[in-house]
Amino acid sequence: MGILELLIIAVGLSMDACAIAVSTGLSARRRGAADAAICGLYFGVSQALMPVLGWAVGAQFAGRIMDVDHWIVFGILGFIGGKMIFDSFRGEPLPPDERPMRFARMFPLAVATSIDALAVGIGFSFIEVDIALAACFIGAVTFALSAAGYGLGRFAGARFENKARLAGGVILVLMGAKILAEHLGA
Repeated sequence: MGILELLIIAVGLSMDACAIAVSTGLSARRRGAADAAICGLYFGVSQALMPVLGWAVGAQFAGRIMDVDHWIVFGILGFIGGKMIFDSFRGEPLPPDERPMRFARMFPLAVATSIDALAVGIGFSFIEVDIALAACFIGAVTFALSAAGYGLGRFAGARFENKARLAGGVILVLMGAKILAEHLGA
């Protein structure tokens, strides 16, 4: 898998975190680059660690299911992307919050938005991927987009939240289809 594909997957995976960051920015009563960076760190670190964890778990099983690995990756990315698309039509903005960066709020959001990265990490264990490079790409892209999303949320309004989630879902479904097509020789 090339750098462009990793970057595209990273952008797709980061869309949930970016959407939540936009919502967090919308719900914040104060502004500041520090809060944007903290938001980016929560989501970026979580999104970087989860694929590594998934890859480590999946590597235990990779040799046993090489004949169907592309179907597994397609299924995982398709399911996650489909869920993101479905959720984009049901999303509701978060209510205003005086302390949006508190640990009790941000940690669960960071973990919840990175479950898809865990599943992608499992998929990565079945194909040839440099997991360190993938984790760095995913973490850095998520950090940047989440920090920017927080700032955008402070100024732009709620209309972008669900569009970001929709775009991320479409990207993941298309990447899953691309991986399946490559392995089937299409």
